[in-house]
Amino acid sequence: MIKVSDYKVELSEYKVVKPLIEKWHYSHSVRGLHASYCFGLFDEDVFGFLKLIGGMIYGVPSSRMGQKSVRYGNEPGKVLELNRLCCIDDTPTNTESYFIGQTLKWLSKNTDYQVVVSYADPDYGHGGTIYKATNFIHYGMTGSDKVLMVDGEKYHRRFINKDTPAAYEIKRRYEDGDKNVYFRPTPEKHIYIYYLDKRLKRKNAVL
Repeated sequence: MIKVSDYKVELSEYKVVKPLIEKWHYSHSVRGLHASYCFGLFDEDVFGFLKLIGGMIYGVPSSRMGQKSVRYGNEPGKVLELNRLCCIDDTPTNTESYFIGQTLKWLSKNTDYQVVVSYADPDYGHGGTIYKATNFIHYGMTGSDKVLMVDGEKYHRRFINKDTPAAYEIKRRYEDGDKNVYFRPTPEKHIYIYYLDKRLKRKNAVL
């Protein structure tokens, strides 16, 4: 029986993990992400070939305010967001927590980022169990928000203001009263943080 510690976690490329995340992540999307670091989780078969069974994307926060935020006691620009995490279905219990743990060790050793932030979305039935299992700290809630719905597909609310042909067309449809283009309120998300800089964690007296 395979142990999760037998899996290999490697720094990967966006183009490698993107198809897996689009297939297995609950959002089925990587739209709008600012990918800085991508990781793959690999299983080695009997012939020694590696099969991708999990993907993870870290990036700078999408908003300028988030990029400059010092709310966690960090220096400006030292916050990284865990944007996407998923594994294929037939992996053992604790696979995702092992995967996260290994990437956090890598980021702590190889970057100067101080804090990782991630969000658990109740809109998808998530409360943050995986973050609690990997020693993230619950940091409150985001406040309510809204998403842009276009033909049943979710977009970030700011997408409609982007300088692209697709955004222009969506904005035109919205302003023309198209019932398939509208904003939908979303519930507050759980905020979870992990201190890569342990001195900063002690300084902020977060246990």
